[in-house]
Amino acid sequence: MAYATVQDVQERMTRELSIDEQALCATLLNDSAIIIDTYNSEASEDNKNVVSCRMVIRALGDGEPIGIPMGATQATMSALGYSQSITMGNGASVGELYLEKLEKKLLGCGDKIGSYSPVQGLVCEGIND
Repeated sequence: MAYATVQDVQERMTRELSIDEQALCATLLNDSAIIIDTYNSEASEDNKNVVSCRMVIRALGDGEPIGIPMGATQATMSALGYSQSITMGNGASVGELYLEKLEKKLLGCGDKIGSYSPVQGLVCEGIND
């Protein structure tokens, strides 16, 4: 069901995945496939592969316990006042699977504006009669 493999993810990462992370990666790849299909199951296989890998890499993180998480749009750190603030662009938390704007575009579902009125057909039928 997954659109990418653990090896696909590993090739894009800057570090080696542990055995436990590889098992988690496989599970996250299956989960990402469900999310992707919810947005657009008709997207190309190549795009689904890229989006799956990006989602899982973001969820797994870079392995560093300290720093700014991937996907953060803003971060503030202080020293002696012990203050830290991180803003995630789409409200997601670290370790969560989510789609960024570019990934939605890759799936063919980003930045579309439109509306649908269920009574529009009824109104137009009355005019044409």
